[in-house]
Amino acid sequence: MIFCDTSAVAKLYVAEKESPAMRALLESEDQVALSELVRAELMGVFHRQLREGRWTRAQFMVAVRQFSNDDLGGFWTWLPLDSTIIESAAKTYTTLPDQIFLRSADCLHLVTALHHSFTEIYTYDAHQTAAAVALGIKPQRA
Repeated sequence: MIFCDTSAVAKLYVAEKESPAMRALLESEDQVALSELVRAELMGVFHRQLREGRWTRAQFMVAVRQFSNDDLGGFWTWLPLDSTIIESAAKTYTTLPDQIFLRSADCLHLVTALHHSFTEIYTYDAHQTAAAVALGIKPQRA
């Protein structure tokens, strides 16, 4: 089982240079764990493609349906975003090194990984990569 953030999952639906490698990795895993936060963030990624003119409305809806089908088919293992995770994320900032830039959503991904004893996170986000290292999580890419 691996843990991924939204930037890694998006590679499955948005064609980018890293997409083939990420698709191969995700499809080879028995379980892919995600924070429930991915649901909302991924729709934001899809909407950005639409908003910036990279996708038509039809392409947007194809991606939404594919994600929904993958979800209903059990492709993803959802980890709850509960009050324990949110409280731990808030406390993380009190011990975070001064020079680390960590957005709150990225913090929620990292704390979810830690809460569920993951030592690695698949991410393509540069800020999250640096923060993961600071929190003792090994960032990975396919």
